[in-house]
Amino acid sequence: MSNQFGGSDNELLIFFKALADETRLKVIGLLAHGPQTTEQLAERLGLRAPTVSHHLEKLLVAGLVRPEPTRGHAKPYALRLDALHEQAGRLLGDASTLVELAPGPLEADAYEREIWRNFSNPDGTLKEIPAQRKKLNAILARLVCEFAPGEQYSEKQVNALLKRFHPDTASLRRELIGARLMQRDRGIYTRVAETS
Repeated sequence: MSNQFGGSDNELLIFFKALADETRLKVIGLLAHGPQTTEQLAERLGLRAPTVSHHLEKLLVAGLVRPEPTRGHAKPYALRLDALHEQAGRLLGDASTLVELAPGPLEADAYEREIWRNFSNPDGTLKEIPAQRKKLNAILARLVCEFAPGEQYSEKQVNALLKRFHPDTASLRRELIGARLMQRDRGIYTRVAETS
C-alpha cells in the first residue's frame, strides 16, 4: 500500500526496522568511511562474523548497503547513500537535510571507536592517556559513559570506576571536568546532561 510520502508503507517499515538497532547503526557508521568486509566489521565491533553477517543481511534487505566486487575470498560491503537520500526525501521532502546532518555523528562515533581501539589493551585498560586534545576527547567521551546520567558519585566512587581503565585517576577526573563531561560540587560528581 502506498503512503503519503510516495513509497510503500512496507518499504518505510523495513527501513526503520533496519535502523532501530544499535549494532546496525554502528555498521552504518563504519561503512560511512568506505567499504569493509564482514571480518573487518566484526573485528572493529568486537563481534563474531556470523553476527555481523546477520545484521548486514537486514541492511541489505532494507537497501542500505550493497555488496562490492569480491577481493579473493573477502566480500566487502558499501553504504548506499542513495538509499538514505531517497528515504529521507520521502519523509522530509528534502533529502539534502539528512545528508548534511547524518555524516557528522556517524564519523565522530567511528573516530572515537578507532581511537579507543588504538589506545586500549585487550583487557579494556588504557595503554596511556593521549596527549593530543582531539584523541583525549575521544577517550573521555567513552569513559563518561561509565557514569549514569542523574547519578551522584563520591570522589572515591569516581576513582574506583576510572581505576579500571588507568591508574592516574586524578588526571582523568580533571580532564572529564575540564571537558565539561562531568561536574563537581562539594565533592560530589555528576555526569553533565547532554544537550540536543
